[in-house]
Amino acid sequence: MTEHDGDGAADVSTGNGTEPGEAAEAAIPELVIISGMSGAGRSTAAKCLEDLGWFVVDNLPPALIPTMVELGARSQGNVARIAVVVDVRGRRFFDNLRQSLAELDAKQVTRRIVFLESSDDALVRRFESVRRPHPLQGDGRIVDGIAAERDLLRELRGDADLVIDTSSLNVHELRAKMDAQFAGDEEPELRATVMSFGYKYGLPVDADLVVDCRFLPNPHWVPELRPFTGLNEEVSGYVFNQPGAKEFLDRYTELLQLIAAGYRREGKRYVTIAVGCTGGKHRSVAMSERLAARLGAEGVETVVVHRDMGRE
Repeated sequence: MTEHDGDGAADVSTGNGTEPGEAAEAAIPELVIISGMSGAGRSTAAKCLEDLGWFVVDNLPPALIPTMVELGARSQGNVARIAVVVDVRGRRFFDNLRQSLAELDAKQVTRRIVFLESSDDALVRRFESVRRPHPLQGDGRIVDGIAAERDLLRELRGDADLVIDTSSLNVHELRAKMDAQFAGDEEPELRATVMSFGYKYGLPVDADLVVDCRFLPNPHWVPELRPFTGLNEEVSGYVFNQPGAKEFLDRYTELLQLIAAGYRREGKRYVTIAVGCTGGKHRSVAMSERLAARLGAEGVETVVVHRDMGRE
């Protein structure tokens, strides 16, 4: 944090001839609020942003977020991007978060909320592996603390701009997801993650939209194609030579264009499209690759993730 004069916030000058109000508005830092389930990877996400040049503050009481942004605005551009980690360790301050967000919106601060999610099973394993109690379990079990935390964070999760499910991600994969969303000099209008998955392994909890490819014949039952994945040209060709496959891709791409326009109007910058088949190896992989290519051609920055490929 930088020191500031004691004569109030009104005297903000850049010395470049701009009006004080214009300078103050231009100097307001970009803000990312990182929250989510304990054990889901908040620290890793924060470290990733720190490595990308963000000014990161861990466990900041929500009531102090507007003050942090104001101090950043006084830094003469030295603190242009701020990330704060808000979690249940500061739960006595958590009720102030809604008021702080309203204050930021009133000041037209560009802010995003990143929520780290994970399954109960994954969280229990992580807490047991480090032999530490959950912050909210008290005298109960780890699962009791997880349930209490989910209830506390339910509303914030619904307001999140980006939800990342880390149940099956390692540290490097989580960092790759954060890099994909926040690396780069220019902020795109909309960023999409297209994720293939297998229904037999469960729906991705962070999916905004779900596409079912099980209406197409399964290459698994073609002996010469079974060992390969949807990344293989022969498998992809087989999938898209089936009746309805190309038409489905065309129509769904058109639908996504309509949805993307609505997301932009509502200020939503991130979308996760989950494309599923039975095992997440053939049809969903091939469709995800083609769909991501179509979105990229439409100017949507797209990341492809094959969640279940290789699990069989």
